[in-house]
Amino acid sequence: MLRIHRAAYPLPAPVQREVAVAAGGSIYLAGGLDATNASADGVFRLDPSNGNLAALGSLPHAVHDAAGAVIGNRLFVFGGGASSVGDLVQTFGLKTYRASIAGHLPHPLVDLAAVSTEGTVYLVGGYDGTTPQRTVYATTDGRTYRRVADLPVGVRYPAVTVAGGKIVVAGGVSSKGPVDTIWSVDPASGAVAKIGTLPSRLSQAAAFTLGDVAYVAGGLAVPGGPSARVVAIDAARTKVSPAGSLPLPFADAAEATIADRVWMLGGWDGQTLSQVSVASMVVVHPTPTPSPTASAQASDASARPFAGLMVIADRGNNRLLVVNAQRQIVWRYPSPSLPPPPSRFYFPDDAFWVHGGHAILINEEENDVIAEIAYPSGKWLWSYGTAGVAGGSRGLLHQPDDVYPYPGGGLVVADALNCRLLFFGPRGKPSRQIGQTGNCTPGLPATVGYPNGDTPMPNGDLLVSELTGGRIDRVTRTGRVKWSLRVRGVPVPSDPQRLSDGSYLVVDYETPGRVVQFTSGGRVVWSYGPSSGRGMLQHPSLGAPLPNGLVAVCDDYGHRVVLIDPKTDRIVWQYGRQNRPGRRGGLIRYPDGLDLLLPGGVIPLHVDFPSDAIAQGRP
Repeated sequence: MLRIHRAAYPLPAPVQREVAVAAGGSIYLAGGLDATNASADGVFRLDPSNGNLAALGSLPHAVHDAAGAVIGNRLFVFGGGASSVGDLVQTFGLKTYRASIAGHLPHPLVDLAAVSTEGTVYLVGGYDGTTPQRTVYATTDGRTYRRVADLPVGVRYPAVTVAGGKIVVAGGVSSKGPVDTIWSVDPASGAVAKIGTLPSRLSQAAAFTLGDVAYVAGGLAVPGGPSARVVAIDAARTKVSPAGSLPLPFADAAEATIADRVWMLGGWDGQTLSQVSVASMVVVHPTPTPSPTASAQASDASARPFAGLMVIADRGNNRLLVVNAQRQIVWRYPSPSLPPPPSRFYFPDDAFWVHGGHAILINEEENDVIAEIAYPSGKWLWSYGTAGVAGGSRGLLHQPDDVYPYPGGGLVVADALNCRLLFFGPRGKPSRQIGQTGNCTPGLPATVGYPNGDTPMPNGDLLVSELTGGRIDRVTRTGRVKWSLRVRGVPVPSDPQRLSDGSYLVVDYETPGRVVQFTSGGRVVWSYGPSSGRGMLQHPSLGAPLPNGLVAVCDDYGHRVVLIDPKTDRIVWQYGRQNRPGRRGGLIRYPDGLDLLLPGGVIPLHVDFPSDAIAQGRP
């Protein structure tokens, strides 16, 4: 079920027809029309968690009705209008805050849309000052363009998103007026197909994708003016259906997606708005049948477990697996068909998608190595540590755990038996640490008590689990403690995670194990921990909140990965068989890490590397 609500804050000033893009957990806004209908040139960063808006600088030229995308560490603003239709491509550094002209479009364009997938930006439709345009262009650098496809008719103000690997184009204004057609564009082949019809002719609507379903929200409907209607588009089944309503009718809002949420910002309902609306998915699963022999089949039939791909660190088999929701292995590493690792591949304890799904970050805990592997080529991009050699001096690690990308560049790893949180700069060299190497006495920020988890927050804070003392801490990037607590029922905390509602999730690494949701004050909100039977967990190491409301758990000594529905406290999906370690036939052994990659290269469970880092062969 799609849920849309007003955010707890408005924008500080009304704006419409602006550019909005998401990067690194923040939303960047550029240009647009202000309340006086004047074009703007400001660039701002919005913290979507609290509404804080920071002014970063200005574009070289004021603009509205442009398209925007992030390439590398730069915001690109394509075309747009002011006093006339422009062909300029303006760029703004998200780290340097420097603006410049990157180049020119093939011809002037305003009222166009941009979407990004698989490292490529696609520009759809628009208006050249005379005629609505049919062309779909592609660019990977914001400077050179290739023609991918032509729509059946030219449209300006289309609603555009990516779903199931296809570009979905809905509505817009043709040379004969608004249209209600929905097209699908295959970016690989350029094939264009009609996949449905909107309930009315529509333009200037918002479009976004959650899971594998595209949504079109609001817009100017004919007849009717600003609309609050939301429709769902299942491109695979060419099905269009109602999906609820916006909190208020509006058009000309900008939208940005972060993980499992969409922000719609500003817009117009007869006047320029400062509203912010938030869309997210709430999945309700029917209660599975209680029959132990039929429960797995009933659960699988009644629940959509996840969209996209899951990587599993199959620790006991010294391999990585990538599987889909149908439990099919789509990739494994090492593999005879892939380049071999430079040294033994041993004890992969965690695995995280990075670079929009183009690589996988791993820590080989008992091999004392962290590394990054390109996906799907299997090329070994870089590593740190010496295989099989533990130590605390430069170049060595001792039981590295949970190596994550760190906001702003670089990475962080819980170097567990060195009792430190070790940070790396963007070029892959250690830059600093929290804790005193070898001193495992709890006492942040000076010392850390055997850390086995270090999950970064978008603002750079860390969620740390300390095995010595059994504490969970939220600390700043310098190690200053914001809160520290022992959670009831969790004597051995492992890998705490933050949920979208501001609460937290942690597992208890024992048998029977538990999954516990708690607040920063220590109040337990939800707990899962059967003491026997199919539901019992045996030394779970990670619990991760999926965008659809399920909780994914590595049941290490149960030799499986499970998805738990918190509404029913039942396992609705699993990979592997409980208490059946193995290597073939869908079996795994001591799985200790997992991560989710959604369609379109979205990584919902943690921050990602800047998209240009992989090209430079560095973390």
